[in-house]
Amino acid sequence: MNAGYFCTVDLNSVKMPEIHYKKNIKAAICSSRLAKVQAEETLGKFPNITYEFIVLDSYGDKNKHISLMEDISPDFFTREIDNAVLHGDADIAVHSAKDLPYPLPEHITIASLIDSFDQSDSLVSHDGSTLKELQYGATVGTSSVARKNEIFKVRPDIGIVSVRGTIEERMALVDNGKIDALVVATCALKRLGIDDRIAEVLDFTTHPLQGKIAITARKNDKDTIWLFSDSDIRKNYGKVTLVGFGPGDPDLLTIAGDKALKNADIIFHDDLLDKDSLEKYPAEKIYVGKRKDKHSHSQDEINRLLYDAAVSGKQVVRLKGGDPMIFAHGREEIDYLKKLLIEVEVIPSVSSGNAAAAYTQIPLTHRGISSSVAFFSGHGHNGKSLSIPEADTLVCYMGASNIGNIAGQLIDKGLDGDTPAVLIYNVSRMDQKVFRFKLSELRRTEQIFPTPLIAIFGEAAGLDGNIKILATGTSSKEYKHMGNIDHEPLIEVRKIENNKTLYAALEKINTFDWICFTSRYGVRYFFENIHDRKIDLRALGNVAIASVGKTTTKELARYNIIPDFESPTESAEGILSYFKEKNIRKKRILLPRSDKGLKELYVGLIKTGNKVYDIPVYTNTINNVASFKDLEKFYGVIFSSPSGVEAFKKIYGVIPDNLYLIARGKTTEKSINNTVL
Repeated sequence: MNAGYFCTVDLNSVKMPEIHYKKNIKAAICSSRLAKVQAEETLGKFPNITYEFIVLDSYGDKNKHISLMEDISPDFFTREIDNAVLHGDADIAVHSAKDLPYPLPEHITIASLIDSFDQSDSLVSHDGSTLKELQYGATVGTSSVARKNEIFKVRPDIGIVSVRGTIEERMALVDNGKIDALVVATCALKRLGIDDRIAEVLDFTTHPLQGKIAITARKNDKDTIWLFSDSDIRKNYGKVTLVGFGPGDPDLLTIAGDKALKNADIIFHDDLLDKDSLEKYPAEKIYVGKRKDKHSHSQDEINRLLYDAAVSGKQVVRLKGGDPMIFAHGREEIDYLKKLLIEVEVIPSVSSGNAAAAYTQIPLTHRGISSSVAFFSGHGHNGKSLSIPEADTLVCYMGASNIGNIAGQLIDKGLDGDTPAVLIYNVSRMDQKVFRFKLSELRRTEQIFPTPLIAIFGEAAGLDGNIKILATGTSSKEYKHMGNIDHEPLIEVRKIENNKTLYAALEKINTFDWICFTSRYGVRYFFENIHDRKIDLRALGNVAIASVGKTTTKELARYNIIPDFESPTESAEGILSYFKEKNIRKKRILLPRSDKGLKELYVGLIKTGNKVYDIPVYTNTINNVASFKDLEKFYGVIFSSPSGVEAFKKIYGVIPDNLYLIARGKTTEKSINNTVL
């Protein structure tokens, strides 16, 4: 014997937790004889309790005219029964487990799930005929779509009659000759002692909960739940964990996913992953992959495999390519399993769409270009036409076979034909391939692309490490976030010296109501003149300040000035809209600007009834020493002002149609003849 540590405990001195036994139980049940019989059978398994029944008619019992083949409420047969428990009129409810709603009412829980002794379906017929022996066109009663489909597999000629009511009421339809046969759960016939009426036990796939009995209680009634917990068959169930493997590279599997795979008894996997990487896990492995037109298993079959494995007590991993909750049937599997009372966990992973962006260095969102992103499927949903969302950047899954049509629909939806489109095959794997197009090119292409394929559409798709953008303004700092910026200023800014018109205005600066700054240079040279003329800044105390945007506001901050209004649009239009909205009229407004000026602002302020002093404080001329660039090497051009656009046209002649144009402000945008995307 190995040496060890021992201690002696006097059990008489240990205070055991106090258990409150509730011996008499009030159980709410439906009013049918079957409900009473199965409740007596179930509660008879608990010799430590006595019980009395609260018998109620459920909504389903009261409305037998409603066919169960219609879209009925989930709590059709349980609402009134569980309400009796919720309101304290009963301690528990006893239900046929397959009648349970999903999800359960908020404050109701399952105290115990009791196993079925028989899950089969049986046929009851007028003359004892089996399903195959029934005459051609015979009528068979059922209340289940699933049973209807099973019947048609054997006898497509059968006429289905939707029947409702108790077992006895349905059997009477056979005896009275209103229907030729009836499909009913075998366990119901046995419980009622009428299994001698069975013509044959049917080889049908039945509901996984058929014949099982559920005892429900209030969540906070711990004593009652404890009474029934030992008989809960779910204690022997396993758990299903949905794990995302990622886009293909095994290194992208999460630590949590790796732990789940190590602890699994069985792994159901698809083919969008590196199969060799599964060899290190000891679990049984079953392939359930689905590719276009090649499905090893239907989704219903996969669901049932997961359920059966969990019910057998196994720790189950459903391993998916990408992320389990993005185009991976994740929620379908969760709902199926949770409806059948199986515990489910989801471990997230790297989605193929995110990985495609990372491996191509394409930003899905990007300041100044894309503030929204949407994922969509390249196939219509349930036979419907393709649904394309509204977003700056679009990521398309499963679109390889439909990619030309998708490009066409994007153009029809309003995207420019020059919009970049990047297709990525086998994201993150050694044989990853990248294809680059414009939408108009992709629309016309006859190229056949391999699968799996991720497509990224939008202006951000043009921003990878190899793309150069030409910045033409006096500064490029504010655009460095956009990537590979080549700064070549096309304009030269100089202060206007000996500015007598401005000097005169500064002498009476305290008589102005507003000063509207339209650029950082207007701010800079205005305050240089203030300094040169030795004017006390306190003279501006009663003068309101308007800024054309954030860049101008930032320059004002250097002089400890916070504007009373900042245009949200980086344009004169923003200031004009504000003055109109606030009905600012008959004011003296100083407009320190470039010699090129913003005529729209000057004219607009005049039209609103103000007196405007339009005074140039700096010159804006073409930079004669600017080098001539080979525009074929650039993806786009940034224009910071209308004068920059003018200078570009004088230097290069025209703005090439193939360039992506970025304009700072609406006024700059209007000065460009080409459409700004």
